[in-house]
Amino acid sequence: MIKIIVGTNRKNSVSKIVAELYQSILLEKGQESEILELAHLPADFVETALYENNGKNAGYNAFHDRVKEGKKFVFIVPEYNGSFPGVLKTFIDGMTYPNTFRNKKCALVGISSGIGGGGIALSHLTDIFHYLGMHVLALKPKLAKIEQNMSDNLLTNRLYVDLLQTQADMLLEF
Repeated sequence: MIKIIVGTNRKNSVSKIVAELYQSILLEKGQESEILELAHLPADFVETALYENNGKNAGYNAFHDRVKEGKKFVFIVPEYNGSFPGVLKTFIDGMTYPNTFRNKKCALVGISSGIGGGGIALSHLTDIFHYLGMHVLALKPKLAKIEQNMSDNLLTNRLYVDLLQTQADMLLEF
């Protein structure tokens, strides 16, 4: 089962909508997936689940276990301040190093309100995943001006839909 990670803890995020769209693409291809939202992490996980508190927060541990069992991932990555959200980095820092992501595979999708589509964020995240031993799919769609390319929670930009379809096919073969 592919794990789709919503890379923000913002409520009612566009990232969640894109994750649901990606899940529907995978389902059309006969692939089961599970959406994991960082918004569902315990609010206090920074203080109660990291470093010397590793393993002590039951809510974080349950989330961690669902991630750890995954073999393939899709990360929906919104651009925040020229990179990705701090909660995503903190979430990664809380995973078991290096075993959670080592030798696993992932696809990255960048989204932004601006014109970059999250390209710099995806570059930063790729570097981190390479350090952790995760294999990152080369095709990384960058969905720029995302709000202008959506209507009624659907992507209206045909190129964006085609890119996600192509990436999903590549991830299934990866």
